[in-house]
Amino acid sequence: MTNLLPQDFQYVARFIHEHSAISLGPNKSYLVEARLGPIARRRGLASLSELVKRLRMGDAKLRDEVIDALTTNETWFFRDHHPFELIRTTLLPELIERRRNQRRLRIWSAACSSGQEPYTLAMLIDEHFPQLSNWDVEIVATDISQEILDRAQEGYYYAHEVSRGLSQSTLRRFFTREGSGWRIKASTRERVRFRKLNLASFWAGLGVMDLILMRNVLIYFDETTRLSIMARVENHMHKDGYLMLGAAETVAQQCDRFERLPHRLTACYQMTPARRQKDASRPGHRPVGL
Repeated sequence: MTNLLPQDFQYVARFIHEHSAISLGPNKSYLVEARLGPIARRRGLASLSELVKRLRMGDAKLRDEVIDALTTNETWFFRDHHPFELIRTTLLPELIERRRNQRRLRIWSAACSSGQEPYTLAMLIDEHFPQLSNWDVEIVATDISQEILDRAQEGYYYAHEVSRGLSQSTLRRFFTREGSGWRIKASTRERVRFRKLNLASFWAGLGVMDLILMRNVLIYFDETTRLSIMARVENHMHKDGYLMLGAAETVAQQCDRFERLPHRLTACYQMTPARRQKDASRPGHRPVGL
């Protein structure tokens, strides 16, 4: 398979930015080649240039395949470990105390890819917070790719996928062996509600969250899109809720909206006291989606 020509890469970069707001710099040509090569081979195309030519012609199925290929990112269970320790030891206990009267928690796993993150949250809650068994706990998992969401909803993972981040005891408790892989038990799968959502577009019907995980996704957007996303996060997060980003991500440009909490190994944020007070004192204020 020949390398991607510069003009073809430029077209693909414009195409993916138009459809997902993801920015692909010139240094990402290798990534585009690696992701699109299998599509070209499946279709019996002789080159990536031929694939791009068909994309330019408006092949709708190819368009969806290319978007899925270029927006699906690697993930694994209990990724990076420290964020989930913080959720277990601090964030969920604090939220449980604050919501003891409402007995309701809503958690959003944004850009969930093949589902390991939201299922990790479901397993963590089942294992460490039995007091939530009679609460209304909703885990919403979203991604731009319908294909990857369909796979996530199946909850089926190959051996090399469950070997990353899962202990043997967790594997035995929450999965059953099926063929050459493992399937998450129905009781855990049913905790997660998957839906398609483009972070750079409208978030209709999402509602307000107590905890938002938007990890390792903002780095793919340009600055304008990041600012737009963070402004909307504020409208979809309770004033005393939490936002978790990837370790390399920051909301520095949103310093009037969010402040980083003093957890050295995890990028965890809350609204600044000024924003929380502003929302609380706003006449007739009612959170979005409630």
